[in-house]
Amino acid sequence: MPQPENIEATSENITDDQKAKLKSLFPEIVTEGGKIDFDRLKLTLGEVVDTGKERYGMNWPGKADCFKTIQRPSMATLVPARDESVNFDTTDNLIIEGDNLEVLKLLQKAYLGKVKMVYIDPPYNTGNDFIYPDDYTENLETYLRYTGQVDNEGRKFSTNTEADGRFHSKWINMMYPRLFLARNLLCEDGVIFVSVGDHELHNLRSIMNDIFGEDNYVNTICVKAKPSAGASGGGEDKRLKKNTEFLLLFTKNRDSETALDLNQAFDETELSEHISSMKEEGKSWKYTRALVDFGSRVQIGTTPDGEGNDIKLYEHSSYKMVPIADLIPAGKTELDAYSQNFETVFRDTNAQSSIRTRVMESIGEKDGLFSIDYTPRSGRNKGKLTTVYYKGKNKDQLAWLKDIATKNEGQIFIRGKTGTLWTDFNWNNVSKEGDIAFPNGKKPIAFIQRMLELATKPDKNHLVFDFFAGSGSTGHAVVAANEEDQGNRRFLMVQLPEPSDIESLKTISNICEERMRRVSRDLTENGGKQLGLVQDKKLDRGFKVFKLQSSNFKAWNAEQPKDDVEFVKQLTLHVNHLVAGRTQDDVLYELLLKSGFPLDTKVEKITLAGKSVFSIANGGMLICLEKELTPEVIKAMAEKKPERVVCLDAGFADNDQLKTNAVQTMKSKGVTKFQTV
Repeated sequence: MPQPENIEATSENITDDQKAKLKSLFPEIVTEGGKIDFDRLKLTLGEVVDTGKERYGMNWPGKADCFKTIQRPSMATLVPARDESVNFDTTDNLIIEGDNLEVLKLLQKAYLGKVKMVYIDPPYNTGNDFIYPDDYTENLETYLRYTGQVDNEGRKFSTNTEADGRFHSKWINMMYPRLFLARNLLCEDGVIFVSVGDHELHNLRSIMNDIFGEDNYVNTICVKAKPSAGASGGGEDKRLKKNTEFLLLFTKNRDSETALDLNQAFDETELSEHISSMKEEGKSWKYTRALVDFGSRVQIGTTPDGEGNDIKLYEHSSYKMVPIADLIPAGKTELDAYSQNFETVFRDTNAQSSIRTRVMESIGEKDGLFSIDYTPRSGRNKGKLTTVYYKGKNKDQLAWLKDIATKNEGQIFIRGKTGTLWTDFNWNNVSKEGDIAFPNGKKPIAFIQRMLELATKPDKNHLVFDFFAGSGSTGHAVVAANEEDQGNRRFLMVQLPEPSDIESLKTISNICEERMRRVSRDLTENGGKQLGLVQDKKLDRGFKVFKLQSSNFKAWNAEQPKDDVEFVKQLTLHVNHLVAGRTQDDVLYELLLKSGFPLDTKVEKITLAGKSVFSIANGGMLICLEKELTPEVIKAMAEKKPERVVCLDAGFADNDQLKTNAVQTMKSKGVTKFQTV
């Protein structure tokens, strides 16, 4: 008798996923019982397998348990909180209240490879700000006790003190599985930024090398985080007050062409604004001439490169340099002249190349224009034959405007010089951002926007993920960036409901949600003026709120004593395996998530044959959670010809004939998958 399939009640199984990846690459290593034969894998890979007993790598107490934690599926779910959301049915932004380890597991199927950028600001492990589950084997139960959702035996979350003999190991055990699972969610050209203090900088770098691969390390950015020395307080050595922290940057795949635009400017300035700014500061704008005719050149000698090889040196004659003022077309502006002559506008001074000294020695005291054809061994033109020009007598290498500027649709933008030292953020007003208090826990939204400029594009619908959300600075930064450039980035934030010091907002997750409500309200009512966002465009300013809870479905407890009384009790519980008090909305989103649909999937509630049915992704999937199914609603759903149909098993009310007929009806209409739960 044909039966519908059952939906798995657990999150994605990480072990099965990893095994499937190996099987797709090396099918010959899978044994008849579905196990992995590592001896065959060694034979397949030959000499590239390291079989030594001693090798470089990271090890710490609890590492084995840490991997067991990663591999253990979650039995939790995310329950929608419509009353706490803004524009629930139309927004693509998400705020999730819960333990981020459980949430990361629940997101594995639906968000695999869909996140463009991760930014997290985790606890720095200073001894008083680190919250963690005591027992990783009971992570969901720990969380439910912590939030009072089950009988409370005392909170199982606490601070990590330096007096603890495993002070660093506990921090690593907290971070490693979260970063491991976060990497799965990154797309191939995704990037991750992690803020950290000096307490755990060395360990974080080692963890991320282990998870992301050292080849995907981009840089460590030093951030001036305090306006004055010593402002950080704490127990640091007072002889050298610290006022910096760090930002680690990794890509998922450094070889991806769009992994990270390392030449992208953080702080581009339009040319006219840049020139005006220089004049106000009393500086001279020296890009005022263009080389409109290179003339002809003849070799006058050679000069050695760094390895002693001869490079030909040329002198130009009949070349022509013209002031920009003389190149302005009739009825046009100076900016038009710069645009039309963009490739050949130059100045006389620049940061010099290593070969410059040898070239100038060969030129001597001659005046004029000289050049060499040179293949750099490093830098932007590495490996490319490049012509480099020099001005004689002035003893300078010519610097072209195009080397410091970008031309886009006729406009010229001067590229900023931001590197790995970020000192230009104003921390004085951070406490006021978002119109909500959160002492010592906020990052400037301009700081996060700089990462967004580097890693995301306004028009690509990129998803930005922060699973240590705090007061919601990342969400605020995403909304602010979209307002400024009309982008359609989305945010996904996760925050544990830690107690807060604000009486009206009892938890930090409450603070995060309230901040985003105020941002949304201010943008809608005041055009963003109150919060410093001056644009007023019709963009997505809402967010869906979800909360971590145990599954809507009662799980069979295999650990119960195997006596008759307990066995009967277990069977009785599963006569109706839905948890009491859960709504259709609650069940719907658990099914969506565990079926691989993101939480922002469009859902439409329709009526078929007098029953409520949820239409998912424009009818691609239909879910009916009615407890009294009829042949008419089964037929009506089948005639919509979705790819998948899901119904409650209880809806068939032990009517095996109705269930069998339903399977046949779905099959006859081409429904690929018919499942019950």
